[in-house]
Amino acid sequence: MSSVFEAAIDSFLSPIKTLLDDEKVSEIMINGPQEIFAEKGGLVFRTDCAFSDEESLVSAMRAIAQSVGRVIDNDNPRLDARLPNGSRIHVVLPPMAKNGTTVAIRKFSKDDLTLKDLINFGSLSPDGARFLDICVYLGKNILVSGGTGSGKTTMLNVLGGRIPKTQRLLIIEDAAELQIAAEHVVNFETRKADPARGVTEVTIRDLVISAMRLRPDRIIVGEVRGEEALDLVQVMNTGHDGSMGTVHANNPVDACTRLETLCLMGETKIPPDAMRKMVGSAMQIIVQCSRYHDGGRRTSHISEILGTDSNGNYISRDIYRWVQTGKDPETGRYQGEMVPCGYVPSFFEDIIVNKLPFPKSKFVPPEWAKPLLIKKVA
Repeated sequence: MSSVFEAAIDSFLSPIKTLLDDEKVSEIMINGPQEIFAEKGGLVFRTDCAFSDEESLVSAMRAIAQSVGRVIDNDNPRLDARLPNGSRIHVVLPPMAKNGTTVAIRKFSKDDLTLKDLINFGSLSPDGARFLDICVYLGKNILVSGGTGSGKTTMLNVLGGRIPKTQRLLIIEDAAELQIAAEHVVNFETRKADPARGVTEVTIRDLVISAMRLRPDRIIVGEVRGEEALDLVQVMNTGHDGSMGTVHANNPVDACTRLETLCLMGETKIPPDAMRKMVGSAMQIIVQCSRYHDGGRRTSHISEILGTDSNGNYISRDIYRWVQTGKDPETGRYQGEMVPCGYVPSFFEDIIVNKLPFPKSKFVPPEWAKPLLIKKVA
């Protein structure tokens, strides 16, 4: 049956087949049948592709919905699903979408990226990558923060792949996107309710509860965007060291605030002050992914969270940061480097005890970067 659906979807999506087949295209954006944009190399451009009319575009979306056991129609005008090739698709129908049926297709790399690849892409420095590798090895709780399309999923895939082979990893997602190359991985995906078929909803919260009873060493929540944030915080605070998640935020402190806000969205009766302390205690390392105006995706911050101060504010210390030094006049690409910020993490003793080759000198910023780091803080 799946091959029948795949053939039907390929046929319906034939107007954008060249974009789907182009490995360099990372995202396809459809604003009605005649207006289609694509992202390549981090930059967005308008394409010549087009659907014949609105009806053919809607038919394609209905075929995709049917292939994953969901419905998209006037009563259900939104769809969040996956294509057979693993790409994520989100659809909004008129009249909510004023331009016509609006679609975003997020494609994922077919290659298993590594820390070395992120270094080659310019997203991380060798020392920054090695430090993150150590954080994963030591079982530090890591939250990957960033905006849409900033590379959060890629970063989580890479970090998840560095988990020791002896550990059992449970991954929980709304739509399965993570492709973590680890030895002992269990993947969970939520289910939407369908009253017509008597199908009940299974939420991320439900799956986190199940995961806790399935002997996990670490739990990864793909994207935290609701009250399941509280479950992730509790997981991190109850012995499942090295758990991870992603959240939409602009900087490390905002990531903690965002997580706190999500925790308070549900029916929890935990006071805000207590919740803030719980989040500050659970979060250890924030990896901030950023998408810059030149199209580049870089890790802008690697920071440690040290709980909260006497005023209830989150205490964040930058360990590594990407600083811009210039701009290439020919390509328009930003020039810069990830540098240490002069802060030695509180768990440096763990690095020494485990005999990991990462001396304290790795946290000393180069002389040229010191004025830029001070300027940023100011």
